[in-house]
Amino acid sequence: MTIPKSVTNIGDSAFAYCYSLASVYFLGAAASLSSYVFAWDANATVYYLPGTTGWNQWVAPPQAVLWNPQAQKDAVFGVQNNQFGFNIAGSSNLVIVVEACTNFANPVWQPVQTNTLTGGSAYFSDPQWTNYPGRFYRLRSP
Repeated sequence: MTIPKSVTNIGDSAFAYCYSLASVYFLGAAASLSSYVFAWDANATVYYLPGTTGWNQWVAPPQAVLWNPQAQKDAVFGVQNNQFGFNIAGSSNLVIVVEACTNFANPVWQPVQTNTLTGGSAYFSDPQWTNYPGRFYRLRSP
């Protein structure tokens, strides 16, 4: 679920008992929460963007995590052992899906690999990269 940056307050029990709620993405500052907003949502994680405010004061479950994954252009970026790959860095334990498409003008994004940033990083490699004349990649949440 994505919460637009225009939302500044979330009312009582708005998402309580949403047992399947896994991810909540805030596009703006931390909203003011009324009672039991995320009550019994044990599997949920709240993600927030860099540069947004109020998250250092977030005390309510679920846990709030900085959404900041970045592909690293470092020594392992590119072709290694006949596979194209790169490191991904960000907040520890973020789950990142790397998607690819072959046409940027009319993209059809396909998931290639799911990575957990254990310790804040993970390595992505695309063993199918030679099957395409060109391929574009993006990072998203599951």
